[in-house]
Amino acid sequence: MLWELLKQIWWLIPLFLIISLLKSPTFKGWFGEKMVEKAANRKLPHDSYHDFQNVTLATDEGSTQIDHIYVSRFGIFVVETKNYKGWIYGKVKDAKWTQNIYGKKHLFQNPLRQNYKHIKTLESLLDLPNDVFHSVIVFTGECELKSNFPANICRLGNFTDYILSFDQQKLSDIQVQQICQLLAKNRLDNTLKTRHQHIQNLKKQHHK
Repeated sequence: MLWELLKQIWWLIPLFLIISLLKSPTFKGWFGEKMVEKAANRKLPHDSYHDFQNVTLATDEGSTQIDHIYVSRFGIFVVETKNYKGWIYGKVKDAKWTQNIYGKKHLFQNPLRQNYKHIKTLESLLDLPNDVFHSVIVFTGECELKSNFPANICRLGNFTDYILSFDQQKLSDIQVQQICQLLAKNRLDNTLKTRHQHIQNLKKQHHK
């Protein structure tokens, strides 16, 4: 009888696995990054903005992973993606921001601080001053930004407008080409081994 029952409901097992995957933080993060990549490809001119996605770079502490980098004559735009729901609260100098979903509050790392570390890594690698870099945070999920956030805290629908608002030239065409070459040369291979090692590095840093 048990075997007959299992034969009738076997299809529930892969369905359950698919639902679990779709709800996982890893999938949500990946999906948010893909949404940003698609929007940028549609709205940022390809001949002016050179894109690098999911860039992992070696650091003194192990490694750092950057969701998106857009290199242009108007600077280097370093984009951190957050695929969240609910209400988002926070201040620029807070270590943690708050996600409120139906009255339940969850703290998460201030993405501006997270992106600050990314930019410092790029400054060192590319030997460029800080004013060349632009930090951009993009929230892609069904959330509302409830605090008085600065202009570089964006939603999926307006982050490209923010990037395109910069019209002062910071880099020459030759510099842009050199930067793209350095990023391509120094980024770690986008493999499961790289991602696994990066996660291990994050765990070590968190433990410290």
